[in-house]
Amino acid sequence: MPERRKPPQPSTGRPRPSPGASRPRASPPSVSLCRALSKLGLCSRKQAEILVAEGRVRVAGKIVRNGSMRVDPGRDRIEVDGSRVVAERKVYLMINKPRGLVTTRDDPQDRGTVYDCLAELDLPFVSPVGRLDKASEGLLLMTNDTRFAQRLLDPASHVAKIYHVQIGALPDETMLARLRAGATVDGELLTARSIDVLRSGTSTAWLEITLDEGRNRHIRRLLGAHDVEVLRLVRVAIGPLQLGELAKGKARHLTAEELALFQG
Repeated sequence: MPERRKPPQPSTGRPRPSPGASRPRASPPSVSLCRALSKLGLCSRKQAEILVAEGRVRVAGKIVRNGSMRVDPGRDRIEVDGSRVVAERKVYLMINKPRGLVTTRDDPQDRGTVYDCLAELDLPFVSPVGRLDKASEGLLLMTNDTRFAQRLLDPASHVAKIYHVQIGALPDETMLARLRAGATVDGELLTARSIDVLRSGTSTAWLEITLDEGRNRHIRRLLGAHDVEVLRLVRVAIGPLQLGELAKGKARHLTAEELALFQG
């Protein structure tokens, strides 16, 4: 019996790989040079821009003055002042931020910063995870692990942040209902996951306010929209991590058990 031939297959317009041909490799991950210096734990991106502009950074032996150049921090040889930049050990810190410090490294007005709380620790470059404004106090995380920071800051992660807020009023159910309904300020809808009364005095009260997102001066703007004066604002928890008994102005490393709380 004559052998039957298979009908020709319609062309897809794409060349068919030859037998044994390897598939194209995925492009290696890349970031801007300035971001790479930050991810490696050397400095902030702003400081990296200065280093690049001054001609102090080399990639593969060549001086680079373009901070947006794409590099692979895990493979490319990056040098600053002749020394290779290697990834620093991962550091995770908690600070009990006092009122009056700003959450930045370099302040043009020469005010005290949260980095003053780290003076006694031998650390690589670390950055704050989010912010607390100058007048606010309490729990602030700092790290050089950018993925950890991004995961906590991503609104989709819904990591709860709990604040104890002293207000210059005695809240009744009508006020609480208005606060819980939120407010639109400068085109932004500001809401809280929960608002409850902790305790009341003769003319002031403490509220516990839980947020699952953090917009700029979120609580102050929300309460201000309802003419409620904020006297003190203290962050006491981020997700499962509690401020606890850490003294004001002090910092410490997170324990392995505390880090594990964020892995779920």
